[in-house]
Amino acid sequence: MDLSLHYWNFTTPADPARTAESIGRSARIAEDAGFTEFTVMDHYFQMEHRGTAEEPMLEAYTTLGYVAALTSRMRLSVLVTGVMYRHPGLLAKIVTTLDVLSGGRGQLGIGASWYEREQRGLGVPLVPMAERFERLEETVRICLQMWSDDNGPFQGKHYQLDETLCVPAPLSRPRPPILIGGGGEQKTLLLVARYADACNLFASTPDDVAHKLDVLRRHCAAEGTDYDAIRKTAVYLGPIVEDPDGFLKAAESYAALGITQFDLMPDGDPVDYTERVAALAPRLAEV
Repeated sequence: MDLSLHYWNFTTPADPARTAESIGRSARIAEDAGFTEFTVMDHYFQMEHRGTAEEPMLEAYTTLGYVAALTSRMRLSVLVTGVMYRHPGLLAKIVTTLDVLSGGRGQLGIGASWYEREQRGLGVPLVPMAERFERLEETVRICLQMWSDDNGPFQGKHYQLDETLCVPAPLSRPRPPILIGGGGEQKTLLLVARYADACNLFASTPDDVAHKLDVLRRHCAAEGTDYDAIRKTAVYLGPIVEDPDGFLKAAESYAALGITQFDLMPDGDPVDYTERVAALAPRLAEV
């Protein structure tokens, strides 16, 4: 089981002047412990079911650029980019820039945006859910075209690009991996089957995850894509440092279903949390 550090909370330490130090130390501890990935959220306000909107929040790709300069091995990604938050052509350039400057460690993590308060608050266009999924598919198609040899136009329902020129090209080969996040059975997992290299689910219960993966398997069969080639990741929300044995047991249960990576969300001080979880990494590597 691989580990990913999902750095989502910028409230601790309380002094913003120490935020960069905390991010950097956490990232280096994670990389030294063998973590595979480092991710951040794509939010402008803190999620209200995790805190208050007024809590500190940093812009995602700027943060990853900072982490890229301090690390050398971990994959870097947003978990996940809100489809309405950046124009697709600009998004492809942003992920390409991250990939080039990190030495080929960029990943496009993307999903249908959902946090209406921050969108209304900062003037991000808010469209119906059905349209967000249409835009999500077009965005992925645009990124794929910009990361190909086709520099020609793109004509979609929602986006029209005269040129899909992207120079320099990403260093990742054949391109940066694409992760589509979410467990929606009719649309999200269909798009995973159609376009993605990885999916991301919530590790709610093994039964629920097994069901989602069965849905994904059926979509792959219908689309003619290789289910086994899709990397299966999950956000783990249970206690870890308080119950390491329970965490390792859960990892075994999810690994048996095909989950190969847990995304961990630091609780409290992120440096202390990462140090304590890093101590479990050797045991988890055996799962």
